[in-house]
Amino acid sequence: MTEGTVFEVGPVTDFPPDTHRVVAAGKRMVGIFNVAGAFYALPNLCPHQLGPLCRGVVSGTLSASKASNWKMEWVRDGEIITCPWHAMEYDIASGQCLAHPEIRLRHYDVWVEDERVKLRL
Repeated sequence: MTEGTVFEVGPVTDFPPDTHRVVAAGKRMVGIFNVAGAFYALPNLCPHQLGPLCRGVVSGTLSASKASNWKMEWVRDGEIITCPWHAMEYDIASGQCLAHPEIRLRHYDVWVEDERVKLRL
């Protein structure tokens, strides 16, 4: 892991699978996500208009492709965070904006150690 300040953000039991919480880490607010047992940390700031991204809903998204004969399908349930201000969608694992591929959120290192969730900024 890289250098930076480490914050202990809570017991792992505060972050059950398929949930997320916004925590304070120094002067920053960070969303901690447990997606099927894998932890991710994103800034609680949507680059679109600086909305509170991680206060949004985690769900999936609609997609249409040649494989579905261009019919709309609900995909990636539990992997997408939607900003509550303007519905911009981001992949939690990669930080990639679904509508604007040139936008990618910063990720922070997050891990579990001794049953505690830790975050490095």
